[in-house]
Formats: sequence, C-alpha cells, structure tokens
Amino acid sequence: MLERRLSRIQEALQRASLDALALNPGPTMTYASGLSFHLMERPVVLVVPAKGRPALILPEFERTKGEACPLKPTLFTYAEDPAARSATFEAAAHQLGLPGRRVGVEPLRMRVFELRLLEAAAPGTQFLSAEETITALRVTKDEAEIERMRRAVRAAEAALEATIPLLKPGMTEREAAAELTVQLLRAGSESELPFPPIVASGPNSALPHAVPTDRRLQAGDLLVIDWGATVEGYISDLTRILALEPVDPELARVHAVVLEANRAGREAVGPGVACGAVDRAARQVIEAAGYGEFFTHRTGHGIGMEAHEPPYIRGDSDETLAVGMTFTVEPGIYLPGRGGVRIEDNVVVTPAGCECLSSMPRELRGVA
Repeated sequence: MLERRLSRIQEALQRASLDALALNPGPTMTYASGLSFHLMERPVVLVVPAKGRPALILPEFERTKGEACPLKPTLFTYAEDPAARSATFEAAAHQLGLPGRRVGVEPLRMRVFELRLLEAAAPGTQFLSAEETITALRVTKDEAEIERMRRAVRAAEAALEATIPLLKPGMTEREAAAELTVQLLRAGSESELPFPPIVASGPNSALPHAVPTDRRLQAGDLLVIDWGATVEGYISDLTRILALEPVDPELARVHAVVLEANRAGREAVGPGVACGAVDRAARQVIEAAGYGEFFTHRTGHGIGMEAHEPPYIRGDSDETLAVGMTFTVEPGIYLPGRGGVRIEDNVVVTPAGCECLSSMPRELRGVA
C-alpha cells in the first residue's frame, strides 16, 4: 500500500512541477510513510523526491523507528547537539539535489523551525504550497481507509452507549467528558483522540465549539455530546443530543427541525453533487422553520486522518463530490442563552449516493 502511495505522490509532484515534497510529522507524513512522530524541539522531516527513494531526517535515537519504515528511506540522523542538525540537513539536501529546486510543503503543517533549516541547507530553493496536490491525493478514500473509519464510528458509538448510564444530574460537564474519554479507550480508540470530547449542557449547548466546564447537569438541560474515536490513524466525529427532563417545548421543536435537516443533508449526497447543494438542502429546512439566523456554521467538513480536512460542505462551494469522499453532515441551531442542537453523522460518497457510517439513533434521548 505504501509503495502504491509513493508512486501516486511522485506522479502528482511531477504533474505539479515540484521536485520534492517536504513533510513535518502529521497525517500526511503518516499517509506517505506509515511513520508517526511527535512535533517537538528535535526536527523530523520526510523528503519525498519526484523520482527516487525518500529521505528521512531525524534524531539518532529514533533511528530504529526509521529503519522499520517499509519504504526504506535513506536516513540522515543527528546527535543531541543542536549544532549537528544543520550539517545533517545539508547532507540530505545535497544528496537529494534540492538546492535551486521547487519543493512543496504543507502550509498548515510546516513550521518556521524546519523551514529555516531547509532553506539554509538548500540555497536558492523555492518552497511552495503543495496543499492542492496533497488534497487531491487524500480527499478520496479507498476501501481499507473507509473500513478503518467504520471501526472508528463503531468504537465511538459503543463508548457513548457505555457512558449514558453513568450520566446523572449534578455531574459536571468536565466529569461527563472524562467518563466518555475513558469509555472511548475501552471501546478500542487509540489514545490520540480526534479532539477532546465536547459535553455542553443548558445554555452552554448554544456554543458550537464549547469546552466542558464545571457547570453541573440539571433538570431541563439539553446535552450536546460531540465526540469521536481514532482507529489505525482514521477518525470518527459524531454529535448526539441528550436531555434531562422536562425539556423546553421550543428546544424539543428545534431538535425535530435539526433532525429533519440532517436527513435532508444526507439524502442530498451523491457523486457529482456540489458541496454547496448539500449545505443548501440542510439549511433550507432550518430556514423554512424560521431558525435560519441561528444556523451559524457550514453543514460539514471532510474527515479521514484529520478531524477537519477537505471537502468542506458549505453553501458557496461548487466543488463536486466524488466516490470515496468522506465527511460530516452536522446542521445545528443555537439559541443564545437557552440551548442548542447539532446532529452529526459521518458519510462516504458511493456510486448510488452515500453510505452513512454512523447508525446510533438520532432522536432526542433522555438521561435518567
């Protein structure tokens, strides 16, 4: 699989007139090599030339990890002395013939730290954004990637099912999020979650990206639970709404509207459909119900190795969906100071329309 990906990356670099691609630790490095490193004070850079074998610059103590890479990159290691790094970067740049060339980088990932080392090691080199090239490679998933995402969804759903019986009035949002985190690990998620779980109650549920606080769950609250799992580097990202009765009748109506908007968004998905059309299908339901001004974000975003990646499901996007694209459908309504509702599912585009990877009930669910 990695050899096939290497061939695709190199073909894409040639089409983009790039001589190489330099990658920091992150999803694309893992996608290209199978290697996972932390971003730290010791630089690690994978350089994929448009032709030939990749090179990996890394600390000497990480050599064993580099040697285990199936791609068998040429290793350039340096000792603990920071002064040794520059010579190692220069040796790698010289062997790859980088000076004076065109090298792609990820603008959202490449740090100034590594960029300055590369610039010094390869005088005259142009470092250019390879964002479009990388997106084109990663935006559609193969069956092996989709199966990992299915497993990530199953782990997330099992974790919330195990958490719900533990939720009680008087528990804080922070305590509820901690219980959910434990259950995610027990359900098979990797420890590096896609994002810290969101548990937002009462008026806090009207904040789309709330952070769990010490607010205690109480009667009449809606709970927004936004959570996900990671399985073999691929993620899930779901949202469901729980309630501590008695539920405000308007908030119950809001939930029903968002539920219908979620359904409309999912039903609009298919190959050749514009991302904007999916957004509009969900948004029209909310606008028709009189809540348009309270739907304040796009309808969805791509998922895969990252919690937010292309494609972006927003109203002004004419990008067309293709088989294998995976993303969220997550319309919401947020009434400031009162409460909010978001219902989020994960879908993959299929030749016939879409497959919804998530199956957990979307109806408003009570907490004992």
